[in-house]
Amino acid sequence: MRIDRAEVIVTSPDRNFVTLRLTTDDGLVGLGDATLNGRELAVVAYLQEHVVPLLMGKDAHRIEDTWQFLYRSAYWRRGPVTMAAIAAVDVALWDLKAKAAGMPLYQLLGGASRDRLLAYGHASGRDLPELFDSIRKHQGLGYRAIRIQTSVPGLNAIYGVAAQAQSSGKRYDYEPAQRADLPKEEDWDTRAYLGHLPSVLEAVRAEFGPDLPLLHDCHHRLTPIQAAKLGKSLEPFDLFWLEDCTPAENQDGLRLVRQHTTTPLAIGEVFNTVWDYQTLIKDQLIDYVRSAVTHAGGISPMRKIMDYAAQYQIKSGIHGPTDISPVGMAAALHLDLAIHNFGIQEFMPHGDLTNAVFEQSFTFTRGYLHPGERPGLGVDLEVDEAGKYPYQTAYLPFNRLQDGTVHDW
Repeated sequence: MRIDRAEVIVTSPDRNFVTLRLTTDDGLVGLGDATLNGRELAVVAYLQEHVVPLLMGKDAHRIEDTWQFLYRSAYWRRGPVTMAAIAAVDVALWDLKAKAAGMPLYQLLGGASRDRLLAYGHASGRDLPELFDSIRKHQGLGYRAIRIQTSVPGLNAIYGVAAQAQSSGKRYDYEPAQRADLPKEEDWDTRAYLGHLPSVLEAVRAEFGPDLPLLHDCHHRLTPIQAAKLGKSLEPFDLFWLEDCTPAENQDGLRLVRQHTTTPLAIGEVFNTVWDYQTLIKDQLIDYVRSAVTHAGGISPMRKIMDYAAQYQIKSGIHGPTDISPVGMAAALHLDLAIHNFGIQEFMPHGDLTNAVFEQSFTFTRGYLHPGERPGLGVDLEVDEAGKYPYQTAYLPFNRLQDGTVHDW
């Protein structure tokens, strides 16, 4: 089974997606998600100009060898562009191998370790009534675990609040990236945030009770000591996790957070390799691994990261908003079902246009996901439909403090 054709398909139904489509000499088609939110065309160029020529005629069954070749032969390793491109190849090869075997992909990963996958959704609001309405809406959709994001008094626009005013058109697919020629500026005040958030979580607990699993994303905006203070202040509200409480490139910074709070910590959606986690996992500084299959090199290395994490009772919480295409989501679900140390899966439903481009077999039922039983990933790309939606320039926002300093978004 050799690779006969490789296509890089860019489409923008509800948002921009990059898909690698491999076809073998016996007619099988494998898909990989190469989307990198706000930098999609960089991965397109990496694939088209540097990777695709290396794949032609190669044995599609040699997944590990291909991964090692693409990672090591370039000499320049790691980074989101490189790893997103390698991930797309890896996932497409797993899709091909599972189709050749006539099995859903999770069967090739050792079979199911569970029957279904707990998912969490994203509730948000500019004030408590709006937030409560959003939580109830998500509960009505079946979600059994919910992330809580809220506006902060005095700030005009911050990450994660879907209903806030947008300067250039609406959000699409509930994501903060906007189709515009320049990124939108948002504002930030750490002191105001630290003072406001505990009261929001207190109100949510009072309204919805102690049993609803609640999550919150800090989005890398705090220093380690600020994150430690926040984690401690949120302990009475029993969070499922506090996500990206501080930029974890400074892995030792998480020691300070751990010393001051028992709030569970989730880290890693911007990480690309196991090396980013080496200290965090070995020294048990986190509780959940947040990388996306699509940004961490694919299924092969993500499985290795999770096996490493399992030695320390650290679980998965794979990144899964709508900047992960249905192809990438399906890859995550097959891995989730197979590994023993699954924790929870982020899930935001795509829009109707996206679902028409990517025909998928995974399901969301009463708060749980399942990848389905079709051979391979269980996702097909409708090429003609994808061609109706050309790429559109889109950027994620950025933050400035009140004095004008650029801050982590």
